[in-house]
Amino acid sequence: MARIGIALSGGGARGIAHLGVMKALLEMGVQFDQIAGTSAGAIAGALIANGYSPDESLKLIETSSFMRHLRPAWNRMGLLRIDTIIDLYKKYIPHDSFEGLQIPLHVVAVDLTDGIQVIFEQGELIRPVLASCCLPGIFEPMIINKRQYVDGGVLNNLPSDVIENKVDIMIGSHCNPFGLARPIRSMRSVIERSLILAVQSKTREKFQRCQVLIEPTELMGYSPTDISKSRELFRIGYQHTQQMASQIEKILIQPVSTST
Repeated sequence: MARIGIALSGGGARGIAHLGVMKALLEMGVQFDQIAGTSAGAIAGALIANGYSPDESLKLIETSSFMRHLRPAWNRMGLLRIDTIIDLYKKYIPHDSFEGLQIPLHVVAVDLTDGIQVIFEQGELIRPVLASCCLPGIFEPMIINKRQYVDGGVLNNLPSDVIENKVDIMIGSHCNPFGLARPIRSMRSVIERSLILAVQSKTREKFQRCQVLIEPTELMGYSPTDISKSRELFRIGYQHTQQMASQIEKILIQPVSTST
C-alpha cells in the first residue's frame, strides 16, 4: 500500500475547505499516513489527526465561537491574543500531545527572532498549533520555551516538503487560489490581499512536490475572515475534490515506485 501524505495550507476561514477536501478523499478510500499543516491547515489537521471526522470537525469549529474567545493584546505586539483559546481547544483534544494523535502531524511555525521555519511534531500540541496561526500584526506572537513564534505561512504556507520523504504520494490542499474575485475597496482588503500575495510568492514551487493538488478556485470569492460562511467553504472543498475523483484515483492506484 502506498503511504499517503496531505499538506494543508493556511488561509484563515478558507482553511475550513480542507475539511471538505478530506471528507471527499476519505469517501474515496484515501487514508492519511502523514499530515502537515500551516495555520488554518494546522487546526484542521490536528482535529482530523485526533480522530474527529471532517463533519465533526466542522461542527466543533462552528460551535466553539473561536473569534469570541480572542482578547485584545495590550502590549502592542499584536491586536489580539490567541493564547486565550488554549483552554477551549483542550476541551476537544484533552491529551494535548502530538504523541496522542492517531495520525502523525507536523505543524509549521516561524521563529520570529531567528527568522526560520520550525516544525513541531512531538510534545505539547495545542500551543504549537495556535503559534502556527499567529498572523503577524494581528495576533501577538505565541511564546513557547521563551521563543516567539508567528504564523507558519510567513515562510511555508503549503508544507509538502516537510513530509515528502515520509510518503509515496503527496496530496496538497491549497485554499488560497491565485486570482481575485472581488474588487479591493477597503484598507482591510488591501492588507489581506498583500499578505496573500507575499505568501503565494513562495508557494508555487511547493505545488511541484504534490502528485495531487487540490485548489478550489471558487474560494477566490471568499475572504480569510469569512468564518460565518464555514458551511459554504466546507461544501466547496468537498465538491471540488469529488469532481477530481477519477484523476485522484488514477494517481493513487499507480505502483509504489514513486517512493523517495
